[in-house]
Amino acid sequence: MADRKSTALWTGSLKNGHGVVSGESGAFHHAPYSARSRFETKDGTETQQTNPEELIAAAHASCFSMAVANNLESAGFQPKSLDVTASVTLEKTKDSWSIPSVHLILHAQVPDASEGDFRDLVQRAKETCPVSRLLNANISWEAHLNAEPSKTHFHHETRVDDNRPV
Repeated sequence: MADRKSTALWTGSLKNGHGVVSGESGAFHHAPYSARSRFETKDGTETQQTNPEELIAAAHASCFSMAVANNLESAGFQPKSLDVTASVTLEKTKDSWSIPSVHLILHAQVPDASEGDFRDLVQRAKETCPVSRLLNANISWEAHLNAEPSKTHFHHETRVDDNRPV
């Protein structure tokens, strides 16, 4: 069994405060987040800060891609690439906020896989992916076999910002 840890440090009120999140592995360290990056911007690019939904989307996309890869390999297929985009929806309900749905889009290069086998293996991955099983949300997916990778990868230049909270 593997236990993975992340930490979050928040200072201030919800509206005026800010926080940083770090992963035990060191893959991300002091990534800033705020209420503004979560509620007031379309995608966080205005603030260059993350938010819980973006982190859930990253966790789900990466976990789902590994589940699909495992299923394909177990069925005798060797995927060349699996490009997954996860879209996590945050909605205001009557009393609070909720994540009612996640939509996964997969562009896969899998030589020799039939469309039927591929779809069955993707559906099984959705059902067995640990992050899918964790989420109490409607999880939908679409899969494109032998399709070019998505053009929606988010590549940002590394920048140093001395004004970021630490």
